[in-house]
Amino acid sequence: MAAATLASLNIQSPSESNLAVTVLDQELRVILLTAANRNSGITSSSLSMANELARTSRGRVLLVDTSLSENSLTRRLDLGEREGFLDLALADVPPSLASCIERSEALDFDFLPLGRRQQYSERLTPELLRELLQVLAEEYRFVIIDGDPVYSSGDILTLSTQVDGVVLVVRSEETRWEVAQAAAQRLIQAEAKLIGSVFNARKYYMPKWVYDRL
Repeated sequence: MAAATLASLNIQSPSESNLAVTVLDQELRVILLTAANRNSGITSSSLSMANELARTSRGRVLLVDTSLSENSLTRRLDLGEREGFLDLALADVPPSLASCIERSEALDFDFLPLGRRQQYSERLTPELLRELLQVLAEEYRFVIIDGDPVYSSGDILTLSTQVDGVVLVVRSEETRWEVAQAAAQRLIQAEAKLIGSVFNARKYYMPKWVYDRL
């Protein structure tokens, strides 16, 4: 099967993905999306947010893949061997940011793939993340981070403490409210700044235009 390309991605509009967070605070530059569990639509919500911010804001927007999932955006785009986020954070001699960025004329935002994860056994530290995210924030008006779920074995909690805000993705009728509440509490206990949520894959039991007018 041929790998997907950035231009071929099916990016939903905010109305279709129920994008519940509008970034208005000028201090919010680096935003992490996560969820309580897998298959909640973190990547689709991240794509939608990056696309909407690129369309409506005056500055440049970067989408960063930090997910270790086998179905991550980096894997889907067949970019597993490309240098990216992990190389910038962990390599003894980091590559240049420009050499890691993927661009497409069809999209208004840039993409930073995960990087060559098989080369690194060490974990990301707050210090490494802080330095890298500062560099990204200096280059872009918004940095949207596609993360793993809260209850994963990755560095999501460490990452959540180094960004300007965290958005919790909740999948309609699949994510139990107790699980979502527990995930939100875990983020707060880690001292992450939880700024809102995305209600993903919402089902409408009345015509959608009725909901829009409620």
